[in-house]
Amino acid sequence: MLAALGLGPAEEEIYRLLVKRGRAAVQELAADSGRPESETLGILSALAERGLVVPQPVESGATLFVAAPPAVALGGELRRRRDELSAAEHAVLTLAEQHRTGAEGGAVEVISDVDAVRHRFRQLQESARHEVRSMMVPDQRVVTRDDNAAEGAGMRRGVLYRTILHRDALTEPGAVAQALAVLAEGQQVRIADAIPVKIMIADHDLAMLPLFSGRNTAAASVLVHPGGLLDALVAYFEQAWEQAYPLAPQAAGGGLVEQRPDAIDEFDARMLALVLAGLTDQAVGARLGVSRRTVQRRIGELMARAGAESRIQLGWHAARRGWA
Repeated sequence: MLAALGLGPAEEEIYRLLVKRGRAAVQELAADSGRPESETLGILSALAERGLVVPQPVESGATLFVAAPPAVALGGELRRRRDELSAAEHAVLTLAEQHRTGAEGGAVEVISDVDAVRHRFRQLQESARHEVRSMMVPDQRVVTRDDNAAEGAGMRRGVLYRTILHRDALTEPGAVAQALAVLAEGQQVRIADAIPVKIMIADHDLAMLPLFSGRNTAAASVLVHPGGLLDALVAYFEQAWEQAYPLAPQAAGGGLVEQRPDAIDEFDARMLALVLAGLTDQAVGARLGVSRRTVQRRIGELMARAGAESRIQLGWHAARRGWA
């Protein structure tokens, strides 16, 4: 735990033992730690040089060791490390800005080497502070889900992951188990019938997508830096997210269930299909065995639900929501 302040495991152990005792002889600390006295003395000497331990001779000629107050002994080192990290963070931000303004083209960066792509894929997730959005296609080759350790690490530090998954990806071996695992970890997953291109976006800072059209499994990639193009990708993702269907664990059976809160029942689906095919309300009612007024009422309810002001708009919403 104190390794971040420069203490090795042995030094931390002896220091903690001494803090607990207040003061102790070498023999006592050696017995407590199970280390030879010579090794314990060497560790205490190193701690004394760092001001963490103070040797105190006693009348018998022996030496007792006293732990310096942790807040005093380690507080200075802690402040120094904080200052170093703050300076490093400022330097990274400065370099990032210089990279954005100095890179060829400014807005995009092309990477074709497989190892470089994998490295930047990991860096993109490690740089995320708030959210990672992704659209995933079947047959991940460059970085498989099993190889993507940065995803789990990101979720553990509190980064929100939202993923839109191509429906065909769930047919791959182990895909359902993986989806259940990430859902349990807090990832939000939705499913879509079509994903034209795979994308990963970290916050509003960086996006990564394939370089070539129609080659989602190829290594060559484009990194998109802040600007209008990145804004467009974020907006595209959010629109696709609204149209995709949430996945959730099945209540029983250990599978997945696709949540469709806006789905319509079979009667409305048949009625809507007939209306959109051009049949009159009277003809639709005759086909379904209901009155024309019932057809008009149900169509009106669907229009209100979709926020459509006309039947033409209802047809557009029906296609968008998979109603017909």
